Formats: sequence, C-alpha cells, structure tokens
Amino acid sequence: METLKKITFSVSFAFLFTCVMAQSAKVNQDAFSKSYVAEQAGDFNSAINSLKAVYKSDSYVVNIRLGWLYYNAKLYAESIKYYDIAIALKPYAIEARFGCVKPLSAIENWEKVKGHYIQILKIDPQNTVANYWLGVIYYNRKEYASACNHFGKNINLYPLDYDSVIMLAWSKLNSGKPADASILFNQALIIRPADSSALSGLKQIR
Repeated sequence: METLKKITFSVSFAFLFTCVMAQSAKVNQDAFSKSYVAEQAGDFNSAINSLKAVYKSDSYVVNIRLGWLYYNAKLYAESIKYYDIAIALKPYAIEARFGCVKPLSAIENWEKVKGHYIQILKIDPQNTVANYWLGVIYYNRKEYASACNHFGKNINLYPLDYDSVIMLAWSKLNSGKPADASILFNQALIIRPADSSALSGLKQIR
C-alpha cells in the first residue's frame, strides 16, 4: 500500500510539473510573439518590455534577444550588457559574440570588437566573417602581415570571394609585396571585370 502511494505521488508530481512547464513555455512564446510584432512596427521599447515581463537571468534566448532589441533602440550600453550575459551563459555559442560586435562597433570600441572576433576564431577557426572583419581591423591599423593572414584563410576556402581577394591584394601591396599584389588584383578583375579598386592597385604597381 505504501509503495502504491509513492507511485501515485510521483505520477501526480510529474503531471503537475509538466503542466507548469507547459504554461511557462506558453507565456514565453506569447512574450516573444509580442516582441516580434512590436519590432516589425519599429516599437523597440514595447518589444523590450514584452520580454522584460518574463525575464530570467539564466535564459540565453531572452538575454540575446534583449541585446538585439536594445541595439536597435540605440541603447548600446544596455545591449552590450545583455549580450555579455548571453555569452557567459553559452560561451561556445558564437552568435551572441557576433551580436555584441554591433553595439561595440556603434560606440567604436574596436579593441573589444577585435577581442570577440579572436574568441570566435578560437571556437571556429575557419569562420569567414570573423576572419574578414578581423583582417579589416588589422588593415586599418596598418598591421598588414596579420591582415594577410586572415584574408588568406578566406581565399583558401573561397578563392572567388571578391572582398577577401581585393583586401589581400591591398594588404600585400602595402606590405611591400607588389608581385603577389599584382596577381591578386588581376584575380579580382576576373571576379569583377573593370573593378576600379583593382585597376587603381595595378596602376600603383606599374
């Protein structure tokens, strides 16, 4: 009889737990649905408030969504705060790091932007987006050898990627390697005939 009571209690508890979880999931789904509708209307404050009503500090999806909404509302410090929480919750998820790059770029905190790209590449070494933009950061800082490294990785994967080819060409030219640059500028002209950037580069070499 005692065993039967224990089984009955366990079944009842499991049923109650399932009902509570289902209700919680429905509340969250409704909150997200409202936030999407508000976002499409450009009402980011309402979109944020819909999620703040169900906010939990340990929810990755709520925090990353708030990071995105605060970014669109141009509240960059708040955006970074929620992206950072999302990153802490799932340190191997690169989407939150890519998200955090946006508000950091808006406030021109390039050192932290660089740090996120480096972390992304530690997780996903062949990520073409991170390699490209980290290459751009190094190029703008005139660190051409590092720029060549990252653009080169992309070209190994996608030899016809114009953006990486042209940036590698300019990086090679600025690092004193005109022969390599010439080959790459001509490659860029195959990908994009009469490209003004490639023609300008070749003119400097001649």
